[in-house]
Amino acid sequence: MLRIHFSDADLGRTRLAAAHDPLWETAASLHRLQSRKGSWAYAGWTRMARQRLRENGLERVVRDVLLRLYPRAEYFPDFLTPAAALEGLDAGAEAILATPPRRVLQEVAILDRTVGAPSWVRRLGEPGPRAELVGMLRAYHEAVVAPYREETQTKLDAERAARLRGLLHGGTDGLLTGLGPMMRWRPPVLEVTYPTQAADRDLYLNGRGLTLVPSYFNWAEPVAFADPDLPPVLWYSMLHEPSHVPADDPDKPLTALLGRARAVALR
Repeated sequence: MLRIHFSDADLGRTRLAAAHDPLWETAASLHRLQSRKGSWAYAGWTRMARQRLRENGLERVVRDVLLRLYPRAEYFPDFLTPAAALEGLDAGAEAILATPPRRVLQEVAILDRTVGAPSWVRRLGEPGPRAELVGMLRAYHEAVVAPYREETQTKLDAERAARLRGLLHGGTDGLLTGLGPMMRWRPPVLEVTYPTQAADRDLYLNGRGLTLVPSYFNWAEPVAFADPDLPPVLWYSMLHEPSHVPADDPDKPLTALLGRARAVALR
């Protein structure tokens, strides 16, 4: 569990994002390729992603680079989803490029200790390899995330309307109370269900407030930065309506991208 501690000042500085976060949606969509959880909600997207990754020659980039940096595990580097991306993809890309090399190396070392990482990740401390990574992220985003921009924004607008009704009728308490089912507001603490593999922790906002970011591709547990000194952001899943799941093998897109052995392991 993640426990987020609010002061009166934090309640006044809590806000709901007005637009989707393109780099977080990129990260969360990569997680969808690594899990069957919620697959019914993303069946159409998964079919589209499989086709477009193949057409754009991105299957190897995803398999050998992006999935290694964004594992669906208890940790992946914070610098890959900077808060600046709330201002758009270009701002987020610039933030990745501007990340101090020391911080990059510290975070990829945590990745290596936590889930393992290939030796080449240490080169991301250098400007050239990091610029190459940003190019890969842009290509992936354009291929499989951008086509869902309109649907993502439509769901975000609906989510904002629902949350703002709570704010209108109950202030910030009303906003935070309506964030369930993965979050429970027990003033002055927001209790957040966290991935089962992650250790319990406390986040003290200390007057910085909290930015709540509804996410289209995030599924189940909300996610916050691992580093408590970064700007407090909480990404959480928007609810999805059931969609038609094709009658053929539901693992087919995942198997085609990752290989059957790994796809089976991720069930």
